[in-house]
Amino acid sequence: MNIRYLSKDYAVGPQITPADVGWLKAQGFATLVCNRPDGEGGDQPAFAEIAAEANRHGMQALHLPVVPGRITPADRDAFAALYAAAPKPMLGFCRTGLRAETLWTDTQGRARS
Repeated sequence: MNIRYLSKDYAVGPQITPADVGWLKAQGFATLVCNRPDGEGGDQPAFAEIAAEANRHGMQALHLPVVPGRITPADRDAFAALYAAAPKPMLGFCRTGLRAETLWTDTQGRARS
C-alpha cells in the first residue's frame, strides 16, 4: 500500500479494505477518514465494513464523502473540524488518495490542534 505522509499527523493513501485495518493500526494510525461515497466503485468495500474493523482494532473511522473535482467549502469546513477533533495520526483515503490530499492542502492555513 502506498501511503504518503503530508505531515507527522496526516497521511493519505488509496482505497483500503477491512483486511488492511490491522496493518494500519500496527503502523500507528489512530483514525481512518474515508473520502469516497459508498458505492462509487464496484470493487469498493462499504464504509460500514471498514468502520466495524476499525472499531474492533480500537481505531476511529470517519466518513466524509466528497465528489471528485467538486470539493465544496462545506467539505473543507467539515474536514477541518474532524481533523481538529480526531485522534492522530490519521490516514485519509479515497480511490487514489487525491481527494484526501486536496482536503488537507485546502485547509492548511486553518488552526489545528
